[in-house]
Amino acid sequence: MSERASVDMFFDPVCPWAWITSRWLLEVERVRPVDIRFRVMSLAVLNAGRDGLPEDYREGLKSTWAPVRICIAVEQLYGSEAVGRLYTALGNRIHIDREERGPELYRAALVDAGLDPALADVAGSTEYDEALRASHDAGMKPVGQDVGTPVIHAPGPVSGETVAFFGPVITPAPKGEAAGRLWDGVLLVAGTPGFYELKRTRNERPSFG
Repeated sequence: MSERASVDMFFDPVCPWAWITSRWLLEVERVRPVDIRFRVMSLAVLNAGRDGLPEDYREGLKSTWAPVRICIAVEQLYGSEAVGRLYTALGNRIHIDREERGPELYRAALVDAGLDPALADVAGSTEYDEALRASHDAGMKPVGQDVGTPVIHAPGPVSGETVAFFGPVITPAPKGEAAGRLWDGVLLVAGTPGFYELKRTRNERPSFG
C-alpha cells in the first residue's frame, strides 16, 4: 500500500483477548501503513436475552456496562483518539495491574488518559446507551452475532473493499515484523471470498507480556 489505510477494532474493555489483539494492532501500526481506530462494542448488549449462558457469566455481564458507557461517552465528546487513550489506560489497570473494576479505577483511568474524571459518573447512566448500541451494531452487523470481541474492519488486500472479521485471538501479542507478518496473513485470509473460519482449541491463558 502506498497510502495509509484506516482500520477499526471494536472492543469491550473487559475482554483480555481483545486487549492483547489491540496491543498487537498498535504494533502493526508501527510496521505497516495502517492507522488504528478503537471503537466500542458491548458484551452485555451482545448477550442480552441469549439463552444457555452460565449464570455466573450472565451475572458478570452486569458489571461490563460501566466501562463501555464511559468509553462511548468519551467517543461522543472527544473523538476516537481519546477513546484509544482511555482504552490503554483501562487495559493497563484492568488486565496488567489486575485492579478491581469500579468507580475508583474508572476515575483513575480517565486521569491517566488526560480526561475529566467526572466522566466516570456516566457508568450508571443510560444517557449514552443509544450511541453505544449504534456503535455496537456498526461493529457486529458485518460479522454476525455468533462472535464476540475483538472485531476488526479493514480494507481488503486486493480491491480495498472493507472486510470484517472476528479475531485474531492470540497470546502473547507479536512484536515488530512478526506483528506485521501476522497482519498480512490475517488480511489475506479475511479478504478471500468464501473464507469463514480458521480455529483451534485454546490451551493457554492470556499473556500480556
